[in-house]
Amino acid sequence: MIAKLDDAVSETAKGRFPDFREAGSKTLALIALGLILHGAAEAAAQPAQAEAGGGRSGDAELAKELSNPIADLVSVPVQVNYDGGYGPDDDGWRITTNVQPVIPFNLNEDWNLISRTILPIIGQEDIFPGAGSQFGLGDVTQSLFLSPSRPTASGVTWGVGPVVVLPIATSSKLGGEKWGAGPTGVALVQRGPWTVGALANHVWSFAGDGDRADVNRSFVQPFASYTTPTAWTFSLQSETAYDWQAEAWSVPVNAAVSKLTRIGAVPVSLQAGLGYWMEAPAAGPEGLRARLAITVLLPR
Repeated sequence: MIAKLDDAVSETAKGRFPDFREAGSKTLALIALGLILHGAAEAAAQPAQAEAGGGRSGDAELAKELSNPIADLVSVPVQVNYDGGYGPDDDGWRITTNVQPVIPFNLNEDWNLISRTILPIIGQEDIFPGAGSQFGLGDVTQSLFLSPSRPTASGVTWGVGPVVVLPIATSSKLGGEKWGAGPTGVALVQRGPWTVGALANHVWSFAGDGDRADVNRSFVQPFASYTTPTAWTFSLQSETAYDWQAEAWSVPVNAAVSKLTRIGAVPVSLQAGLGYWMEAPAAGPEGLRARLAITVLLPR
């Protein structure tokens, strides 16, 4: 029954995804470019704006805190990514919407436990020959970071803990069908308007479908960002991964601009970005990528 439903969804998608892909990818790229240029113009005018709106310093601090992956903030980022160039003919594509709630728990005065979840919702077509179209959930990545509640004397904020991959994908082509686990860690420094750091993990598979490839994968995400007094943040980062089984690198480099604003009393960060695949597995994504994101901050 599930297989028939998946086939039906795939057949329906075949007639709809290509037009959506072309329009959606161009729209994402144009919106991202427009917001980046708008952010640059706002940043150029920031001294006058900051002088006229001194009450915005709280928003600027919140915007800077959002550059910290283990900040003591409850947030719900929703991130939409477009990647193209899949397959031997470079005509495959994937749109991934990551729902990424971050929930900190205060264990005591000295320690926090931060939960970071990544739930991908994926639409894709022709990512390899004969793959067809799929839409559904991907595998969940759950990380927990044990972190001191205050930075070290030298200003370093850090956290370490486990990462677990849960094979809940709704299609075999949307996930690895493997349980995975390993260590994860993050370290960063925030000085003035700058945030610089890196997040890393390594995942090994330990159970799952024996016919699927084992997982042995390293991930490193170096990042740097600059937050203006008017709550604009400009960031540069990579989401570099190395597959030890396939001996293949994935190296996208992403630039983004975000703005902290408010909807009523609720702080909301809006982000747009563009990236480029410097390195990818054979028949993997190529060229430019686009990203849009919204992050909602919730009260503790």
